[in-house]
Amino acid sequence: MAKRSTKPAKNDRKLAIDRPFDPAVLKRAAAIARKYRIVLEPLDDGGYLGTSLEMPGVFGDGRTADECVKTVREALSVGVAYMLEIGEAPPMPADQQVRNKQVNIRLTEAEQIRLKEAATAQGFTDISDFIRTTTLRKQSA
Repeated sequence: MAKRSTKPAKNDRKLAIDRPFDPAVLKRAAAIARKYRIVLEPLDDGGYLGTSLEMPGVFGDGRTADECVKTVREALSVGVAYMLEIGEAPPMPADQQVRNKQVNIRLTEAEQIRLKEAATAQGFTDISDFIRTTTLRKQSA
């Protein structure tokens, strides 16, 4: 089995959607995709790999964080446009979804401290967002 490179692809080409979508559908899709929360991961070789909480199977990459966000947004727009064309409802933005389920776990004090430190190190303000984002992203990828 061939090893998949984790290095961002050279992005010398101009980004373009090469699938012909109805312009109105593409505009609506881009508006929906702009509301999705993007998660970036720095790569060991440099550059970034990104996805979203709402569509974790859609990826983009780039040499810089801004370039990565741009490619992820473009990929999300295409994915949402396709869903709209075939009559599927795209996922709601994460901040519009109602979280009405709760999971309680028991931790030792040391485990709680380690989780808080890991969350803070990755820019999260609380353990819940850290666990939800990192765990669900890895499970869906």
